[in-house]
Amino acid sequence: MMCKRFVIFVFFLCTSTAFLAQRDRVEYLPTFDDRRIHYGFYLGLNQNDFKINLQENNDVPNAGITVNPNIGFNIGLVADLRLHKNLNLRFEPGLIANSKRIIFNHLIDEVDNFRDVSSTFLHVPLVFKFSADRYRNIRPYVLGGVSYNYNLSSNQDNQEDNSAGEFRMTTNNFMYEVGVGIDIYLYFFKFSPSIRGIFAINNEIKYDNDPNSQWTAPISYMGTRGVFLTFSFE
Repeated sequence: MMCKRFVIFVFFLCTSTAFLAQRDRVEYLPTFDDRRIHYGFYLGLNQNDFKINLQENNDVPNAGITVNPNIGFNIGLVADLRLHKNLNLRFEPGLIANSKRIIFNHLIDEVDNFRDVSSTFLHVPLVFKFSADRYRNIRPYVLGGVSYNYNLSSNQDNQEDNSAGEFRMTTNNFMYEVGVGIDIYLYFFKFSPSIRGIFAINNEIKYDNDPNSQWTAPISYMGTRGVFLTFSFE
């Protein structure tokens, strides 16, 4: 709830800033978008959970799994290549950190019915940014791309599994992301808030050694999905 209120507050703050920038008759950074290449950095918040698909037929009766996500953060760099006046290719390597609690509703034991999963990803996306024409000091855009994500917190090579309290996730993962945002041209720099969705392509779960494990056997697919609130400074 607190995260949603914060997102709403930031959304209205950015909207107000964009409105003020639009009203300003002075056009800031008029040649900024003529650069072939420019650089910047970004930071923001994220809330990631898992999309979980259960096996249609499994040996665990009444299997049910839910995820309680926590707020995380993301930080990184931006390298922007101008391909066309309305199209840019962006390389945005960074770090994503977050944590989640996975609850196995079909397990009664209070020790066994949940697992806390903390993840730190080396996030390496390649994103296309499609921008509308600039109007005074604002320019809306949409973006989409794919990313390689190296899970620095992965324990997939650990020989211990959930029977010893270890919930294992894969190290190498691929995702796609889509989003919308707005460029706001200020006196010294361009400020670009955006909201993005990120979705895993591959199955990220490392199955337990026991094929009938009550933790992993019911799961046919588990992949990251999340919402990013990102602020770029270029």
